[in-house]
Amino acid sequence: MRIERVADAASDAVADYAALTDVALRTATEAERGLYIAESAKVITRAIAAGHRPRSVLLEEKWLPGLVPVLEPFDIPVHLADARQLEATTGYRVHRGALAAFERPQLPDVGALLAEARRVVVLEDIVDHTNVGAIFRSVAALGADAVLVTPRCADPLYRRSVRVSMGTVFQVPWTRVGEWADTATRLTERGFTTAALALADDAVPLRTLAADPPERLALVFGAEGDGLSRQALRAADLVVTIPMAHGVDSLNVAAAAAVVLYALGEPV
Repeated sequence: MRIERVADAASDAVADYAALTDVALRTATEAERGLYIAESAKVITRAIAAGHRPRSVLLEEKWLPGLVPVLEPFDIPVHLADARQLEATTGYRVHRGALAAFERPQLPDVGALLAEARRVVVLEDIVDHTNVGAIFRSVAALGADAVLVTPRCADPLYRRSVRVSMGTVFQVPWTRVGEWADTATRLTERGFTTAALALADDAVPLRTLAADPPERLALVFGAEGDGLSRQALRAADLVVTIPMAHGVDSLNVAAAAAVVLYALGEPV
């Protein structure tokens, strides 16, 4: 751990933290550069505990003592900056005062991930990073084994996803999958029943599924507004719905995932 004070908020030394509010830019470049950003001392600590390797840290000095024990083993720069410099670099007021750039871990093979799983959550094209992070937190808390993320789904390791997940994205096994034809085949080959959460005339109420869930179950949640694609619905073995009252047709996707996982309980 090498302490370095930031002299210029625009210097190359802190380039990993530049323009963090530019979602399109960060989404396009972080994976390409092999990094992700963790925000807050708690999330940084959880990432390191999960075996992720930091490449640098940027923080206000008051946050340093709490992070020294977890950062000392690493030969990395720890950039100290004041609140004004942090805002100038990142583009926003960093209320939690500590950021770290981590090496992006290699994602597991889909087949290897499914081999040991009994209950998985599939996120199809969910573009809101907050919802993705909230679903990962529910998965960690309520008993699913893994998450599969489609090609156009938001990045679970984007800063906002990580923060909303409270770092649980580091403990939940997950990976990217291909298009539905391949994903459906992989799930079927592993003995999964695929349940799509959607509105349909022939949908099974959640209570019915929860009363006798399959031994291996893949729960598919779709994008905000548009819902699941036709390909996802065709690939599903059944459609499941959460009954609603007072004319409400559906829940936010993160809330729906929490309800479904709670109703099903931990895999048996």
